Amino acid sequence: MSTKKRDYYEILGLNRDASEEDLKKSYRKLAMKHHPDRNPDSKDAEEKFKEAKEAYEMLSDADKRRAYDSYGHAGVSQNAGGGGGGEGFGGFSEAFGDIFGGGRGRGGGNQVYRGADLRYNLEITLEQAARGTETKIRIPSLDECKTCDGSGTKPGTKAKTCHTCSGVGQVRMQQGFFSVQQTCPTCHGTGKFIPEPCTVCSGTGRIKNHKTLSVKIPSGVDDGDRIRLAGEGEAGMNGGPSGDLYVVVQLKEHSVFQRNGADLHCEMPISFSVAALGGEIGIPTLDGEAKLKIPAETQSGQVFRLRGKGIKPVRQTTAGDLMCHVVVETPVRLTDRQKELLRELEEINIADGDKHNPRAKGFMDKVKAFFAG
Repeated sequence: MSTKKRDYYEILGLNRDASEEDLKKSYRKLAMKHHPDRNPDSKDAEEKFKEAKEAYEMLSDADKRRAYDSYGHAGVSQNAGGGGGGEGFGGFSEAFGDIFGGGRGRGGGNQVYRGADLRYNLEITLEQAARGTETKIRIPSLDECKTCDGSGTKPGTKAKTCHTCSGVGQVRMQQGFFSVQQTCPTCHGTGKFIPEPCTVCSGTGRIKNHKTLSVKIPSGVDDGDRIRLAGEGEAGMNGGPSGDLYVVVQLKEHSVFQRNGADLHCEMPISFSVAALGGEIGIPTLDGEAKLKIPAETQSGQVFRLRGKGIKPVRQTTAGDLMCHVVVETPVRLTDRQKELLRELEEINIADGDKHNPRAKGFMDKVKAFFAG
């Protein structure tokens, strides 16, 4: 059975439209983190380094990247091809990425292979994430060929035993004193070859199609959460079960709120007079407007907590809080009268600065001590 492979874009943490510069930056970051010289005793780091290196080498080559985007891993694999039967789409992952693997085989051998698990990125709003929603997605898929029942062979014919490996799927190569066993180059490990491939699927056993699925998004989902749709991944080979489809939630940037787990954060500008004298302001929440009392002498940067006005995560029973970050706004486009009043206020402050501006007074004392010291 062939080795399970993760999607190259997934390995590098990039979308499929990533630029060459994005590829370089991501690879350098991963290479620095997982390089064997930095992790001499970590087998896991070594494997991740090799994985990142392979992904970068494939995607940084324009021709290989085009082949990979069209046919997935099969498009760049030395073992790609339909067991002697034309071009196919083995490892179909162009829309999602074969991020979880899934055993697969080529040609029409007797081995049964489970279809690969696939990924679909679904972008939703913060409001949809908070309340839950249901949406439909249209996805490309690889379905079992009905003409050959997934065998890849022309109706009325059968796959034959590979003459190179005698059906074993492995061949032994002699290199000097060493004997090396490797995958059979003729049948690519299946032990079979197809003399007469199915004309509908070109010997792959699967055909390219599209399907529309309904996805229920539970309330409280967060960025990066996955929703599993069992059996909606790639079709299996030779009667094997289909893989699963993982819908990965991505939150759109919100114009007012930033989410941090169960809590929401927002920045609220207030006027100079409200900050100094106090007052009541309206605060936006996901449930509508709420009132917030601003105490007198509020300083810019103070944070006020509105309990229970955040989001209730999927596996929690209580909602988080809304953290309102107050920013005192300096007035602009002043009238002559406003300027006159502010100059009068400044004169009073200077005359009694220790009382009205203690933070400024304390800072200036530190500055004097610094230069004197």
